[in-house]
Amino acid sequence: MNEQQATGYSTLQISLHWLIAALVAFQLIFGEGMTNVRDAAEEGATPSSVDFAVSIGHYWFGIAILLLVLVRLGVRLAHGVPPRPVATPTWMDWAAKLVHWAFYLMLFAMPVLGLLTVYVSDSFGDIHKLGKPVFIVLIAIHVLAALFHQFIKRDGTLRRMLVPAR
Repeated sequence: MNEQQATGYSTLQISLHWLIAALVAFQLIFGEGMTNVRDAAEEGATPSSVDFAVSIGHYWFGIAILLLVLVRLGVRLAHGVPPRPVATPTWMDWAAKLVHWAFYLMLFAMPVLGLLTVYVSDSFGDIHKLGKPVFIVLIAIHVLAALFHQFIKRDGTLRRMLVPAR
């Protein structure tokens, strides 16, 4: 990792973080459209135009998330991450690592499971649907931890994902 990244993430890392976050938010909010389209097809009905449009978005945004997370992992492996604040307790450091790697696992597994549902078997869809509550819990932990660091610890952790390193 070079010295420019010692206090914050690069513009690319920040951009990937927020772009993937926006795509995941879309997936969580509008993911039911895909289910509605599949249910309508099974019943021989015509899905609503909104559900159809949202299902197309869900499909392509899922593929985009998969590709972007692979890029993000590559960038992370090539450039590393800024060090955590010195005063971070060991348990908090481990918890942060666990949550971040859980995110990477979910960001990879969910699009793959979605594609398996579409192209292999609907049975993968049941596993795919379990991802929504897992994502919601991970996001809640992540946001609460960021706010804790910003307003309680005041250690600049949140700033690292908002302001690129120079």
